[in-house]
This record gives sequence, structure tokens and C-alpha cells, in this order.
Amino acid sequence: MRHSRILKDGVATDLVTATDSTQNMKANQWLPATIGTVFGIALNDKALYAKLEPSFHEKPHVNPPTRPVLHIKTANTHIGYGAPIPTPADGTAIYAGPSIGVVIGKQATRVSTEQAFEYISGYTVVNEVSLAENSFYRPAVKAKCRDGFCPIGPWIVDADDVTDVAALAIKTFINGELTHTTSTDRLRTGIAELVSYLSSFMTLEAGDLIIAGTPERTEQLALKAGDTVAIEIEAIGRLENPVMVETGSESNSKTELA
Repeated sequence: MRHSRILKDGVATDLVTATDSTQNMKANQWLPATIGTVFGIALNDKALYAKLEPSFHEKPHVNPPTRPVLHIKTANTHIGYGAPIPTPADGTAIYAGPSIGVVIGKQATRVSTEQAFEYISGYTVVNEVSLAENSFYRPAVKAKCRDGFCPIGPWIVDADDVTDVAALAIKTFINGELTHTTSTDRLRTGIAELVSYLSSFMTLEAGDLIIAGTPERTEQLALKAGDTVAIEIEAIGRLENPVMVETGSESNSKTELA
């Protein structure tokens, strides 16, 4: 099944449909598919880590990270399918961050790797938008937590409906053109291990979301005002958002096409 959140008559409403049904995407105002805490995992892409690994032996790092590197996408970043991603008015470059989102289904504390999938309710599509990333040990809040920098959705697909979550193709389209491909098999730390690690020092709650890992932010993922970006994950769905210039600090919904 697919579990969505839409705005109906001004009220947030749950929408549940069969996995094989066709959605009229324009007919609904989509909200972020989940409302829990959103945890991002940095340096969890094999190619990105391999490229940066030599620098981890130099100052200020000295040693490579031995555990997942975490950051949080705060609530102001969360938007749904079709909502505009605000880009800085000064032209600062922003980048798409295609990733599978892992949704926790029940309270999880000190969960083993073997038990981890019992605590996952489903999967969604995430675009972990960011400014250029210059720090991975301490991901910059200003780069990660701007308004609208985390589209989520349009729905959560039940975990039981995803046959092999470790080998799903992830595609990024900008203005309808395929610009980047990756796969969940490129994660350095697998989904079960991520759930186990996070739950080892904090309790995860139902609705919390783990962004499993994003690739290197290259020009293939660069976005500008006027673009439309779509992240498509095999067996899960397609998340599409326009990119618009932010016009004021009082509301991230006040945007306009460049």
C-alpha cells in the first residue's frame, strides 16, 4: 500500500491507496509523507567516500570516520510533492540529493541489525537539497537547513511491497532530462545497520525518517531557479518539485519563478 498525506479542505488528511493504483498528482496538494524527525547520513555513498578518503588522513581530520556521520533536516526544510524548493536570491548554487528514505514504524531502542527490518514501516523518496558541501565531519547547518531543502514523498510504500531494498535504481531528472543515476547498492552502511546504530544511543519513534545516503553533489545535480527536479526510485515512486527564487524570510511559500 501507499500512505500519503494531503491537504484537503485545509486539513492534513491521510490517504491510503493500493500500490498498483494510478495517482492524479495534480489533483492533490501533497504534504511531506511523514512528520517525524529526519536524520541524514553523510558520507554513506561508496564513490563519494572513496574520493574523499585520502583527505581524511590529513589535518584537521587525521583519521577517517569509523561510524555513520549524522545530520538533521529540521522541520522547516520538509515539503511535499509539487511544493517549490526556494533557491537563494543571490544565485548561490544548490544541489539535489537523491536518496531513499527509511520510515520507522514503531518505537525502536537498541535494536540489533537482525531485528532492524521489523521496525521499518516503509520507504519513501527524499531530495536532500543542499548548498555546496565543504564539511562532512560537521555538516553545515546553513547548507542543509534552509527552508524547503527536504522534499519528501509523495507517499510511503509499505516495506513488504519492496522486494529488494538493497538494489533499487535511483534516477534524477532535471527539466525532464535524466542527469544522474545511482542505486541503493552503493550505500556504505546498509539500512539495517543504520537503524541499529541510530537506535543504539537514541530512541527512534514511529514516523521518524532516515535519509540513507546521497551521492557527491556534482554539476549533474546542480539546480537553478526555473528548473523542475524529479527523483525517481524503482518500486517506490517519483518525487517532483519546481525550483524558484526565494522572495522573503517571512514565508518559504513566497517564491517566484526567475
